[in-house]
Amino acid sequence: MSEELKGRTVAILAADGVEQVELEQPREAVEAAGATVHLISLQEGEIQAMNGDIDKGDTFPVDRVVSEVSVEDYDAVLLPGGTLNPDNLRQDEDAVAFVRDAFQAGKPIAAICHGPWLLVEADVVRGRTLTSFPASGPTCATPGRRWSTRRSSPTKGSSRAATPTTWTRSARRSWRSSPKDRTSGRRRRTGE
Repeated sequence: MSEELKGRTVAILAADGVEQVELEQPREAVEAAGATVHLISLQEGEIQAMNGDIDKGDTFPVDRVVSEVSVEDYDAVLLPGGTLNPDNLRQDEDAVAFVRDAFQAGKPIAAICHGPWLLVEADVVRGRTLTSFPASGPTCATPGRRWSTRRSSPTKGSSRAATPTTWTRSARRSWRSSPKDRTSGRRRRTGE
Protein backbone atom coordinates (compact mmCIF):
# COMPACT_ATOMS: atom_id res chain seq x y z
CA MET A 1 0.00 0.00 0.00
CA SER A 2 1.30 3.40 -0.98
CA GLU A 3 1.41 6.24 1.52
CA GLU A 4 1.26 9.11 -1.02
CA LEU A 5 -2.02 10.40 0.42
CA LYS A 6 -1.59 9.34 4.06
CA GLY A 7 -3.24 11.86 6.36
CA ARG A 8 -5.39 13.28 3.54
CA THR A 9 -9.18 13.12 3.41
CA VAL A 10 -10.97 13.01 0.06
CA ALA A 11 -14.66 13.81 -0.41
CA ILE A 12 -16.48 11.87 -3.10
CA LEU A 13 -19.65 13.80 -3.88
CA ALA A 14 -22.21 11.48 -5.47
CA ALA A 15 -25.95 10.81 -5.60
CA ASP A 16 -28.30 8.18 -6.97
CA GLY A 17 -27.37 7.35 -10.54
CA VAL A 18 -23.60 7.48 -10.06
CA GLU A 19 -21.73 5.30 -12.55
CA GLN A 20 -20.48 2.45 -10.35
CA VAL A 21 -17.03 2.04 -11.93
CA GLU A 22 -16.43 5.80 -11.64
CA LEU A 23 -17.14 5.63 -7.92
CA GLU A 24 -15.40 2.37 -7.04
CA GLN A 25 -12.13 2.54 -8.96
CA PRO A 26 -11.07 6.08 -8.00
CA ARG A 27 -12.11 5.37 -4.42
CA GLU A 28 -9.99 2.21 -4.36
CA ALA A 29 -7.05 4.14 -5.84
CA VAL A 30 -7.10 6.96 -3.28
CA GLU A 31 -7.63 4.53 -0.40
CA ALA A 32 -4.73 2.41 -1.67
CA ALA A 33 -2.63 5.58 -1.65
CA GLY A 34 -3.43 6.03 2.04
CA ALA A 35 -6.27 8.58 1.96
CA THR A 36 -9.41 8.50 4.05
CA VAL A 37 -12.47 8.73 1.80
CA HIS A 38 -15.94 9.99 2.69
CA LEU A 39 -18.89 9.38 0.39
CA ILE A 40 -20.96 12.56 0.60
CA SER A 41 -24.47 12.75 -0.80
CA LEU A 42 -27.74 14.65 -0.66
CA GLN A 43 -29.30 12.57 2.11
CA GLU A 44 -28.47 9.86 4.63
CA GLY A 45 -28.74 6.18 3.81
CA GLU A 46 -27.47 4.65 0.60
CA ILE A 47 -27.07 5.75 -2.99
CA GLN A 48 -27.93 3.56 -5.97
CA ALA A 49 -25.10 3.12 -8.47
CA MET A 50 -25.73 2.34 -12.12
CA ASN A 51 -23.87 0.47 -14.81
CA GLY A 52 -24.02 2.27 -18.13
CA ASP A 53 -26.82 4.56 -16.89
CA ILE A 54 -29.29 1.70 -17.52
CA ASP A 55 -28.66 -1.26 -15.25
CA LYS A 56 -28.80 -0.96 -11.49
CA GLY A 57 -25.48 -1.63 -9.81
CA ASP A 58 -24.66 -1.87 -6.13
CA THR A 59 -25.79 0.49 -3.39
CA PHE A 60 -23.22 2.38 -1.32
CA PRO A 61 -23.60 3.72 2.22
CA VAL A 62 -23.42 7.49 2.57
CA ASP A 63 -20.84 8.68 5.11
CA ARG A 64 -21.88 12.34 5.29
CA VAL A 65 -24.66 14.62 4.02
CA VAL A 66 -23.48 17.56 1.90
CA SER A 67 -25.62 20.07 3.82
CA GLU A 68 -23.75 19.12 7.01
CA VAL A 69 -20.11 19.16 5.86
CA SER A 70 -17.47 21.83 5.33
CA VAL A 71 -14.85 21.88 2.60
CA GLU A 72 -12.33 22.68 5.34
CA ASP A 73 -12.61 19.03 6.43
CA TYR A 74 -11.32 17.78 3.05
CA ASP A 75 -8.09 17.94 1.10
CA ALA A 76 -9.64 17.14 -2.30
CA VAL A 77 -12.97 16.48 -4.00
CA LEU A 78 -13.86 13.78 -6.52
CA LEU A 79 -16.94 14.11 -8.76
CA PRO A 80 -17.76 10.79 -10.43
CA GLY A 81 -20.10 10.71 -13.38
CA GLY A 82 -23.01 8.80 -14.74
CA THR A 83 -25.70 10.94 -16.30
CA LEU A 84 -28.19 10.98 -13.42
CA ASN A 85 -25.67 11.59 -10.62
CA PRO A 86 -24.37 15.05 -11.60
CA ASP A 87 -27.80 16.02 -12.88
CA ASN A 88 -29.20 15.33 -9.38
CA LEU A 89 -26.30 17.10 -7.68
CA ARG A 90 -26.36 20.26 -9.80
CA GLN A 91 -29.99 20.84 -8.78
CA ASP A 92 -29.03 20.92 -5.09
CA GLU A 93 -27.82 24.27 -3.73
CA ASP A 94 -25.70 22.65 -0.99
CA ALA A 95 -23.90 20.39 -3.48
CA VAL A 96 -23.19 23.29 -5.83
CA ALA A 97 -21.99 25.46 -2.93
CA PHE A 98 -19.71 22.65 -1.68
CA VAL A 99 -18.00 22.43 -5.07
CA ARG A 100 -17.75 26.21 -5.39
CA ASP A 101 -16.32 26.53 -1.87
CA ALA A 102 -13.80 23.74 -2.50
CA PHE A 103 -12.60 25.45 -5.65
CA GLN A 104 -12.36 28.85 -3.97
CA ALA A 105 -10.42 27.25 -1.09
CA GLY A 106 -7.86 25.89 -3.56
CA LYS A 107 -8.77 22.22 -3.10
CA PRO A 108 -7.99 19.89 -6.00
CA ILE A 109 -11.19 18.79 -7.73
CA ALA A 110 -11.38 15.88 -10.14
CA ALA A 111 -14.42 15.23 -12.31
CA ILE A 112 -15.13 12.15 -14.42
CA CYS A 113 -17.49 11.63 -17.37
CA HIS A 114 -20.55 13.87 -16.75
CA GLY A 115 -19.06 15.17 -13.46
CA PRO A 116 -17.96 18.47 -15.06
CA TRP A 117 -21.63 19.49 -15.19
CA LEU A 118 -21.32 20.28 -11.50
CA LEU A 119 -18.23 22.44 -12.10
CA VAL A 120 -20.17 24.36 -14.75
CA GLU A 121 -23.15 24.77 -12.41
CA ALA A 122 -20.83 26.07 -9.66
CA ASP A 123 -19.43 28.56 -12.20
CA VAL A 124 -15.81 27.79 -11.36
CA VAL A 125 -14.44 26.90 -14.78
CA ARG A 126 -14.73 30.09 -16.84
CA GLY A 127 -11.61 30.46 -18.95
CA ARG A 128 -10.60 26.84 -18.39
CA THR A 129 -10.63 23.83 -20.67
CA LEU A 130 -12.71 20.84 -19.61
CA THR A 131 -12.84 17.29 -20.86
CA SER A 132 -15.79 15.00 -20.38
CA PHE A 133 -17.89 12.28 -21.88
CA PRO A 134 -18.72 13.53 -25.40
CA ALA A 135 -22.43 14.01 -24.64
CA SER A 136 -21.48 16.49 -21.89
CA GLY A 137 -19.58 18.70 -24.34
CA PRO A 138 -22.43 21.08 -25.20
CA THR A 139 -23.01 21.88 -21.51
CA CYS A 140 -19.30 22.20 -20.76
CA ALA A 141 -18.63 24.43 -23.79
CA THR A 142 -20.99 27.23 -22.86
CA PRO A 143 -19.67 30.82 -23.11
CA GLY A 144 -16.47 31.38 -21.16
CA ARG A 145 -15.50 27.70 -21.09
CA ARG A 146 -13.57 25.53 -23.48
CA TRP A 147 -14.19 21.83 -24.03
CA SER A 148 -11.81 19.22 -25.37
CA THR A 149 -11.79 15.49 -25.93
CA ARG A 150 -8.20 15.23 -24.66
CA ARG A 151 -7.60 13.75 -21.22
CA SER A 152 -6.15 16.11 -18.65
CA SER A 153 -4.28 15.74 -15.39
CA PRO A 154 -4.14 17.76 -12.16
CA THR A 155 -0.42 18.25 -12.77
CA LYS A 156 -0.89 20.01 -16.13
CA GLY A 157 -1.45 23.74 -16.30
CA SER A 158 -2.53 25.92 -13.43
CA SER A 159 -6.06 24.62 -13.04
CA ARG A 160 -6.98 22.91 -9.80
CA ALA A 161 -9.87 21.13 -11.51
CA ALA A 162 -8.93 18.07 -13.54
CA THR A 163 -11.22 16.12 -15.82
CA PRO A 164 -11.07 13.12 -15.90
CA THR A 165 -9.13 12.38 -12.78
CA THR A 166 -5.68 10.95 -12.38
CA TRP A 167 -5.18 11.20 -8.63
CA THR A 168 -1.99 9.25 -8.03
CA ARG A 169 0.74 7.51 -9.94
CA SER A 170 -0.84 4.17 -9.08
CA ALA A 171 -4.21 5.34 -10.38
CA ARG A 172 -2.60 6.50 -13.63
CA ARG A 173 -0.85 3.15 -14.02
CA SER A 174 -4.07 1.28 -13.28
CA TRP A 175 -6.03 3.32 -15.84
CA ARG A 176 -3.39 3.04 -18.54
CA SER A 177 -2.67 -0.65 -17.92
CA SER A 178 -5.98 -1.69 -19.46
CA PRO A 179 -6.27 -1.78 -23.25
CA LYS A 180 -9.96 -0.89 -22.91
CA ASP A 181 -11.56 2.29 -21.75
CA ARG A 182 -13.14 1.29 -18.43
CA THR A 183 -16.40 3.19 -18.92
CA SER A 184 -17.25 2.45 -22.53
CA GLY A 185 -15.46 -0.82 -23.27
CA ARG A 186 -13.97 0.71 -26.43
CA ARG A 187 -10.34 0.06 -27.22
CA ARG A 188 -8.12 3.05 -26.65
CA ARG A 189 -5.44 4.12 -29.10
CA THR A 190 -1.89 3.49 -27.98
CA GLY A 191 -0.26 6.55 -26.45
CA GLU A 192 -3.41 8.07 -24.98
